[in-house]
Amino acid sequence: MSLPTDLVSAKISTERLRTPLSRSPPHNDPQIESFVLDLIQKQFEEADGDAVVLVDACTIRHDSKGELKEFLQMTKFPVYSTPMGKTAIDENFERYGGIYLGSISRPEIKDKVESAKLVLSVGALRSDFNTGNFSYNIPVKRTIELHSDHTKVQYAAFQGIGMKQLIPKLTDRLKPFHVTASKISVAKFLSPVPKEKLETISHTFFWPRVSEFFRPKDVIVTETGTANFGILDVPLPERSVLVSQILWGSIGWSVGSLLGAALAARESGRGRSILFVGDGSLQLTVQELSVMLRVGVKPIIFVLNNKGYTIERYIHGKTRKYNDISNWTWTSLLKVLGDPEEKLSKSYTVSTKDELSKLLNDTDFANANKMQLVEVMMDKMDAPKSLILQAEMSGKANAYDSTSNPAAIV
Repeated sequence: MSLPTDLVSAKISTERLRTPLSRSPPHNDPQIESFVLDLIQKQFEEADGDAVVLVDACTIRHDSKGELKEFLQMTKFPVYSTPMGKTAIDENFERYGGIYLGSISRPEIKDKVESAKLVLSVGALRSDFNTGNFSYNIPVKRTIELHSDHTKVQYAAFQGIGMKQLIPKLTDRLKPFHVTASKISVAKFLSPVPKEKLETISHTFFWPRVSEFFRPKDVIVTETGTANFGILDVPLPERSVLVSQILWGSIGWSVGSLLGAALAARESGRGRSILFVGDGSLQLTVQELSVMLRVGVKPIIFVLNNKGYTIERYIHGKTRKYNDISNWTWTSLLKVLGDPEEKLSKSYTVSTKDELSKLLNDTDFANANKMQLVEVMMDKMDAPKSLILQAEMSGKANAYDSTSNPAAIV
């Protein structure tokens, strides 16, 4: 396709720009919607109110967080989240129980979700990393799915019945279950900082420790790999936002995403912008740090230096050279990219638990008055437990016959 070179200078009317874009979905058909509401209510009655809610990514993407929050406050059903649904519900909500990730969930969460007589799934987006490699153990006959443009009740699908308009009406129908639902126990989602003898920084220590550093309204961006999985294990403050790329797993994506998130946070009056990214992923899109310095945003960037692609080592090739990278002098990076005199930024390296804690406790650092980069030294084979389990399943799914292809042997 070709465009005339003078097209960009052509004048057009701005009248349509004065009409705000509508964010409202098409109206549900009243008769079908009423039938669906009757059907869902009947399912809850047959389950005697023994139900849990599983919230996922499309609740956020299709602007249904407010409706779902009201539903949960009025009904008191226990609620769990998928990785991509994290922060759709404030994680200090008393009925929130943590992350469900199929067979690699925490045992107490797996038991609660999979033993419920009914699961109300809201905004599901079932990709491999979002479902523990498709390891859900929830039968269709015990599932109700609410989506942006359709609803599923067990095996029946109702096109055109979207969740944004359906949820408020469902709230009215299911409010009478709040007494029964309130009696269903929900273990508080906690992740205390462990006591470890070694001073090296492990993922087991790192994520609970940085969770104490977070504040309400923070915008937290995590990269594909150890960061995406590590953040799942810890609760985040109320009104915080998690931005991650679990769906496609595109490494390097988080750096440009941080730039956009930091600009949006500054414009909308949100809190700090914080990035967790591996050294390998950052090397792909590192030039965006220069743009951040130029436009004056002040993120905190934690570079997890584990000497290469740790997630790929676990999936295929623990000792393969293609999972190694050249080590950069990370604390000099911001000087090279636009701040040679360090007037706009500051960089740090932490190698021990004590060094990390001292930095996180530093008021000037925490207030984020300039752009900051923290190099966190980690062992190259250390990783969150959920990542190790996920990688093992992905490795098996991607395996091929080593007898016919000797190169497959690691």
